[in-house]
Amino acid sequence: MLVDSTMVGAPQDLTRATGPTTLVMGIVNVTPDSFSDGGRFDSTETAIAQGHRLAAHGADIIDIGGESTRPGATRVSPAEELERVIPVVRALAAAGYRVSIDTMRAATALACVDAGAQLVNDVSGGLADSDMAHAVAGADVDFVAMHWRAHSRTMDGADRYVDVVREVRDELADRIGALVAAGVDERRIILDPGLGFSKVADNNWPLLANIAHWSGGHRVLLGASRKRLLGAVIARDGDPTDPARRDHATTAVTALAAEAGVWGVRVHDARAASDAIRIVSAWQNARDTTR
Repeated sequence: MLVDSTMVGAPQDLTRATGPTTLVMGIVNVTPDSFSDGGRFDSTETAIAQGHRLAAHGADIIDIGGESTRPGATRVSPAEELERVIPVVRALAAAGYRVSIDTMRAATALACVDAGAQLVNDVSGGLADSDMAHAVAGADVDFVAMHWRAHSRTMDGADRYVDVVREVRDELADRIGALVAAGVDERRIILDPGLGFSKVADNNWPLLANIAHWSGGHRVLLGASRKRLLGAVIARDGDPTDPARRDHATTAVTALAAEAGVWGVRVHDARAASDAIRIVSAWQNARDTTR
């Protein structure tokens, strides 16, 4: 059963446990160059199959992207991005899944909403395309506004903070203000702290540890899956640097996020995330019998 989480507030999935639960957003990179699985699902057929697989493994939302935003990545043309994502969005939406489009372009977002996407996930929070805010307002869909300072080629150089929690809070507040001024319903906005974006390693952890200090009561999406902030913590001498070896660390973050009541986690391994959330929910239910 898929959850319709377009409604505001904490989502509830009655197929799991009573009380609010964290949603799993499964990643489908229709790209040849994403940092973890680039090239594995870069054809329409393999991407659609991965979407079905993620849903079968417990993903509540399938997040489809056609442009890598890994550190150092170069942008693809609007036409190439559309060619990659539209058939995948259309097929998975037609299959009944809740689909998200991961894009920084308003035209791509609108085309994908027309093809069945119910959520727009913009890593720039609307900064990369001045038309995005008006597009989202007109489409009347949920919008993930991520904290962002620069495009992938230069973002590591923007990792300059005095107080990362305060600065991310203030910069996200500016984004919310601009989006609302453009007509976006504030209840439609989901915040993402932008883990790994203009934050190389250490500046990510205060954001995870202090979610309430920057989220302002908005729904929160966390995207820590396989990222280098995890690799920096778990690194052992002689270990390979394969991002897929960070899945256990990703699952630990998912469990902590679920305990904190986060709205959603964006992950490569939907089964591990779903299992972790179910365990946290069972633990919470036993601790609080009124849930």
